[in-house]
Parts: sequence; structure tokens; C-alpha cells
Amino acid sequence: MPTFASSDQIRTFFSRAMSDMYRREVPQYGTLMELVSEVNAGVLAHDPQLKADLERADELERLDLERHGAIRLGTAAELFTIRRLFGVMGMEPVGYYDLSVAGVPVHSTAFRPVQDAALSRNPFRVFTSLLRLELIEDADLRAEAAAILKRRQIFTTRVLELIDIHDEQGGLTVGQAEEFVREALETFRWHGEATVDAGTYRKLHDAHRLIADVVSFKGPHINHLTPRTLDIDAVQSGMPKRGIAAKAVVEGPPTRRCPILLRQTSFKALQEPILFRDAGPEVAGTHTARFGEIEQRGIALTKKGRTLYDELLASVREIGAAGSAGADYERQLTAAFQRFPDSTDEIRRQGLGFFRYRLSGKETPAVSGMLTADALDRLIATGSVVADPIVYEDFLPVSAAGIFQSNLGGAEQKSYAGNASKAAFEQALGATVADEFALYAEAEARSIAALEAELTVREGEAAE
Repeated sequence: MPTFASSDQIRTFFSRAMSDMYRREVPQYGTLMELVSEVNAGVLAHDPQLKADLERADELERLDLERHGAIRLGTAAELFTIRRLFGVMGMEPVGYYDLSVAGVPVHSTAFRPVQDAALSRNPFRVFTSLLRLELIEDADLRAEAAAILKRRQIFTTRVLELIDIHDEQGGLTVGQAEEFVREALETFRWHGEATVDAGTYRKLHDAHRLIADVVSFKGPHINHLTPRTLDIDAVQSGMPKRGIAAKAVVEGPPTRRCPILLRQTSFKALQEPILFRDAGPEVAGTHTARFGEIEQRGIALTKKGRTLYDELLASVREIGAAGSAGADYERQLTAAFQRFPDSTDEIRRQGLGFFRYRLSGKETPAVSGMLTADALDRLIATGSVVADPIVYEDFLPVSAAGIFQSNLGGAEQKSYAGNASKAAFEQALGATVADEFALYAEAEARSIAALEAELTVREGEAAE
């Protein structure tokens, strides 16, 4: 019986190889990584309690490993196969995101680990978008784009063979896993030669820059890799000092003592030289798509918490201060979010966020039977039980669209509202996407069940 590499090992092999490749292709990514590392080290040095909290929650070691990437696919067949490829790495599709509501003609999911232990080892994620060809208004251009995409093969023959081998034998040996990573990396590599002529590229570009990015190349080059920082405001202010042009505002919630959900910023997309396949001599041009992104992650919110977050964010956007369009955006956002509690204890008490519960090591009062909410509150109040916030592992559609738009020039079509099609996306995917709220609720429930079991054992020992 062969010894297989674990999916966690393969995911770590791949994420490291991807980071090395992107650092070579986009040197500013290396500069960004150095800045994030310095900021994180500074935060931990000045906040020993945060460091202790991260260590206790088994999140400190993953901090340096943590990345998310993003790709944009063109066909249902590509999405179906990418699901199988990420499956080798223990990554499952979580969530459905309709970015068309923000003028971006794609819908998306996030491939990521879903088990607690796997997330602690390496929470590598890839935000994966599928182009909505039906949203291209020009019927002739829509047909031409479909024909171009149908002709391409974004996966190597060998990686397809290795995916089959994995599924047939139930895993990959270490040697096969290393070969799988090398072959899979080819799908995400940058290609400086377009597969279309300059005229076709221009037509696609005029319809939407993202359409040109998806349709005009051999494969779905990784368009950013995102490290996690503990202080995104420090990174935002530090980027210009390193010669990096940052986007105007940080996407997501405002600066808070108790971070919630996800905050993201980025450096502007690079203008890169490409060659077009015109008749006769190749024609030189440029393409803008790849950029650097940074994220800060906070507490995963319940549906109640997310509803409040969405209401507060919408209230600011409705007054015309969204993104870089309003100079007062950050001030107005901060004012609006005064309604959202800014302490972990109050977020927990109001049922706005998800938590994991564990014994603190202090003396525990007797508790019998199931843990009610009141009993749990009493144990936390006495210091016998600790509530650790569950990290938000997913994405925000408005923030994702804001990042996309800021790196696509900001002058794209905005008339796609109301085009969510989760059923069509899942049909192309060949699977249903997991409900992120259910995943967080299950993680919280597991911790309570484990706590109940431990308290029951202690009660039994005390009675002997």
C-alpha cells in the first residue's frame, strides 16, 4: 500500500510554489511581503496579548503561510476541472458571489479548506470567478469570445492524468504530489503573448476590461496573491513609502478595536507588455490585470451580524461615498459603524459573531447536562471558559468588486444588476457550494459539544 501525501501537504507545496512564482513575475509582490512581515512583527511586539491569543487559537503559525489567490475562468468545463484540481489539495467550493451587481460580469466561489485542523495548517484560498458570457450585449462579440475560449486548454495533459490517478487510488504519493504541483502551476502562469489579434482584444476590452483579461490569453494567470496582515492601515500608509501606489481606500468595515469580517486593499494593477497575434509581424501592446492585495481578517459574523453589517455599509454607499468616489468615505463609514458593537464580548452577547469555546484552566463550577446559553455566560463571567472568535475565512462581494473595479480603471459597465444565477454556477461546477454560515455554526457547535463532554468528565471525576 503506497504512502500518500496528505491534502494539507499538497496544498502547502502548491501555495509556496505559487508564491515563489508570483514573486518572480511581479517583483512588487516581494516588496509587499516584506512590508506585511515588518508590520505583523511590529504589531505582535507591541501587543503581547494579541500574540498570546493567536497562539492559543492555533492561528499564529498560519499567519506567515496564509495567502489567497484569485483567478478568472472562461468556461463551465474549466470551472468543473478546477474544482477537481483544488480537490486534490483539500479545497472545497464555499459560498456563491454575484459580482455582476457591482458591474463585474462574473460570478464566483472560494475554494478553501473547511475543517478546523486543515485551516490551522494552511488556510490557502483561491477566489475563482467564471465569466458570464451571456452578459456581453453584442451578440457577435459574445459568439466570438465563446469560440476563442472553446479552442483553449488551460490544463496540461499530465495534470489531468494526475487528477485521475488521485481519484482512482485515493491520493498521491509524495513524488506524484510534487509532480502535480509543478504541472498545476502551469495553469496559473503569466503568458505575455495574447491568443487574439489587437483588434479583437480592443473589442473585448471595450466591452469590459475583465472580459479581455479572461478571453485573450492561454490561461487564467493568477491575478493577485494576498498575504494577511494584523494592521491593514499601517500597510496602506506604508505602501507609498516603498514606492507602491495603493488604492484610495480600504474595502470593507472601518478601522475598529475588534476587527470583523474582512478588510482589503491593493496596489494598482501593473501595465505589462504583451504581444498580439496579428497577421504578419507580432504587434506589441500592453495589458493591465495583475496587482497586489493585502487583507486583514476579523470575526466571522452570524446572519444577524452580517445583516447589520450590510445595512451599515449600504447606508454609506447610498449617500454616494462608496470607494474612492467620496473623500469623506472613511469618516462616514466610521460614523455609520458606531451602531456595531466594538468588543468581542458584546458581539458574542448580541449573537452577532461566531466563537469557539474552551476551558481556561481555572477552577470550573459544576455544570450538568447540556450547556445552555445562560450557563455558558456564567462560565465565561467566572473566567472558567474562554470564547475565542472564529476567524472569517471567506470574502465579501462588494469588497471583491471594489478591488476589481479599482484595478480595471473604474470606468466599466455598471448595468449588470439582478443577474445572480447560483443554479447555473453550480451546474457548471458539478457540485453545490458550501454555505459559509453553516460551516461557522458547525465549528461553534463542535466546540460547545467538546466543552460539554469535558465538563461531564470532570463532573464524574468530582463525584467519585
